[in-house]
Amino acid sequence: MAEGQPDFFRGQWKHGRLFALMTRLILGGVFIYASVDKILHPVAFAEAVHNYQILPDGLINLSAIILPWLELLLGIALVLGVCLPGAAFLCNLLLITFFGALVFNLARGLDIHCGCFNTSQEATSYCMCLYVIRDGIFLLLGLYLLLHLLHGKRRAAASIKDQI
Repeated sequence: MAEGQPDFFRGQWKHGRLFALMTRLILGGVFIYASVDKILHPVAFAEAVHNYQILPDGLINLSAIILPWLELLLGIALVLGVCLPGAAFLCNLLLITFFGALVFNLARGLDIHCGCFNTSQEATSYCMCLYVIRDGIFLLLGLYLLLHLLHGKRRAAASIKDQI
């Protein structure tokens, strides 16, 4: 770190807190941004979910209604720093699910518009490989955040135990 830098930033960087904060804000922003178009266009999002050909027909509409609101709530929780361990855990479950669905369809040879950030089928559709790489990066960030939070809780518990 630079010589005249305040001790606060030096201490935050040393413990990975600054990177964890940036990761939390980025992932929270991504989840919020991803939810907006899906909330505004639930029918188009249901079509995108249907195109994955993974869920039974009876669960497509239900997931198209619940998933965007869950993404919005988790994104807000990450940005505001509320219920962080639970929010980070659920975000990772969603990210693993999204990543797995993309890899599964890539392996099956399906090249579909993912519907991640834009439900419009007329949107520029990139190669599924790019979606997998992008979601893999998000998953790595999510796993880092979760591990950082769990390590912080363990460190805090050890500190409390030492004080007793």
